[in-house]
Amino acid sequence: MEQRGLIRAQVAEALGVTEMAVYKWETGKGYPSADKLPLLAEALHCTIDALYGQEPPGPQADPAAR
Repeated sequence: MEQRGLIRAQVAEALGVTEMAVYKWETGKGYPSADKLPLLAEALHCTIDALYGQEPPGPQADPAAR
């Protein structure tokens, strides 16, 4: 989140959850429900795969881009 310039309160407000919920997600003490994943990805400007630590395919991964 910090890399995107967002603070916990902004993410919490965008997703309709408490700051404590976002803190738990950040620290691995809790996880967002499946219905929050698209909103979380949108707020962080990333893919759902990126939320799970997987890098989304980039141009170098696309054989047609070579």
